[in-house]
Amino acid sequence: MLAGIEATTALQTGRDHNPSRLSARVRRTLVPDDPSSTTATGLGGQHLGIGLTLGGALIAVFLLGHFIVEWQGWPFLTLSMMAWILLISSALIINQIARRLATHMPLWLFLTALGLGTVVVVLDLAGCWGLTGAGIYPTAAAAVGALLMSMITLRDTTSILSAIAGLTVLLLIGALAEDREDMLTFGPEVLTIAIAIIPPLVGAGIARGFRRMVQRELDLVLVQSTISQPRFTVGMLASEQLARLDLDAETLLNDVAQGRTALPLAPTTAMTAAALATALRLHLIEGRTETWLHHAISESEFLSPAVTLIDPTGLAGLLSPVQREGLLLTIWLLVGDTSGPGASVSLRFGPIAPTPASSRTHYLHFDLELTTTAVPRRRVDPEIWQAIRAVGPYIDSNRNGTLQVDIECSAENPADV
Repeated sequence: MLAGIEATTALQTGRDHNPSRLSARVRRTLVPDDPSSTTATGLGGQHLGIGLTLGGALIAVFLLGHFIVEWQGWPFLTLSMMAWILLISSALIINQIARRLATHMPLWLFLTALGLGTVVVVLDLAGCWGLTGAGIYPTAAAAVGALLMSMITLRDTTSILSAIAGLTVLLLIGALAEDREDMLTFGPEVLTIAIAIIPPLVGAGIARGFRRMVQRELDLVLVQSTISQPRFTVGMLASEQLARLDLDAETLLNDVAQGRTALPLAPTTAMTAAALATALRLHLIEGRTETWLHHAISESEFLSPAVTLIDPTGLAGLLSPVQREGLLLTIWLLVGDTSGPGASVSLRFGPIAPTPASSRTHYLHFDLELTTTAVPRRRVDPEIWQAIRAVGPYIDSNRNGTLQVDIECSAENPADV
């Protein structure tokens, strides 16, 4: 028996015992983990990448035009021209390689781009060294920020912010190390640094917000799929595991039927068969006290950290689809739209109200206590109250910043269905 349990554990290696990770796993199927793939290829992210690249190109064109207009005053014109040539050629080659790699920028290509950008900054700073009194400032070095803008949707936000920080440090070192007769010449240096780093910072913020929006929408879609589930059910992860175990069992039985596996079974094969049988029996009995709402909360990346469910008798499973949708929308809006730091929602079901003996109603009545923390009543949107009405009549109260809503739920008695 112990051997069978151990083998079962070995077969289920990789089974996620934390259901909150399920939505992330499903999102990896729909929208890959790599932020470059997430925003560059799916759900409008490609358009975002094109827009950021064009915005960076316009900034680079402006700086190049400034360089062309002012280049007659450059005593070290060669270094700055080399910087611009290297920047333009690097940007074209890197973007072409990224396109051939299905809009994905691997680490080696990203590091190469950063190395080339560093060379551009050094060359341009050397070409402009000591010329601040003549009103000559780096242009190609500032245009490196435009190069970073074209990579925002191809790499994760942390990498881009690190690159922007490195560019800022290089430009600041160059500005502070230069001898100045007039401190007022430091103002244009600050403007140059701002042109270099502010656009990619804004672009990184936009891309990060877009990624979070996509993840939230996908999470909501996955959570809403639980509304039509039976009263007691298993989660999507358990269904995935059951399908895999079923395939393994069919393969083993087919091998025996075709004669590829001799009878009696070898000890190793017998242990595998026992493990499969044990795992299948576990799937038949597990999760039969977990309702759709339990899985909706536990399998959501956004709901699981902030929502507490107390439903020992599984009353949430008695709610109708309309009530389920209203309750789920209420929780989602409270957690996602009106919440502040530390906001949480607690749900307590029951007990079932006694039904008079003379009553012939086929409905059960029970209370649902919804309590929020760090969600002021004034921030509760009217749409939330409308969603609560779909669950049942309610009475709300607000004490010490805690909103409490007592909902009277009515559901069909499963004994009469």
